[in-house]
Amino acid sequence: MAKSGKKKAAGGTGNSTIALNKKARHEYFIEDRYEAGVALEGWEVKSLRAGKINISEAYVTLKGGEAFLFGATISPLPTASTHIRPDPMRTRKLLLRREELSKLIGLTERKGYTLVPLALYWKRGRAKLEIGLAKGKKLHDKRADSKERDWQREKQRIFKTG
Repeated sequence: MAKSGKKKAAGGTGNSTIALNKKARHEYFIEDRYEAGVALEGWEVKSLRAGKINISEAYVTLKGGEAFLFGATISPLPTASTHIRPDPMRTRKLLLRREELSKLIGLTERKGYTLVPLALYWKRGRAKLEIGLAKGKKLHDKRADSKERDWQREKQRIFKTG
């Protein structure tokens, strides 16, 4: 008998996405994407495995040559350790390469870009954050996007019905 070529994911679920920031794609033009590691505490990892995170109001700032995630809420589990005081809104350090950091610092300071978290997911047992290099949308851009999305949906309905 032949062995199957693919191994199953370590989690067993097959879906490694923890949280998505759908609001970011509506509010910003995403120009480029970066993957960053997140420095977490033990209780935060347990909460992530339970899916208790919200990144819709979060943003990324660059200070002192380092990147930090602000505004992400990780709700502590009731079974968290009793000897620590979990802070759900704690600022978390993002782990990026030096050349990526220097490029991002230059773009955000000189060209007016913003860094927004797009998705949080598991990769080889580690939590990774997808960061988008973004420019803000104006109201007319948002309207045009929703109009285009509605037209694509209507076009699919027309093709489907024949």
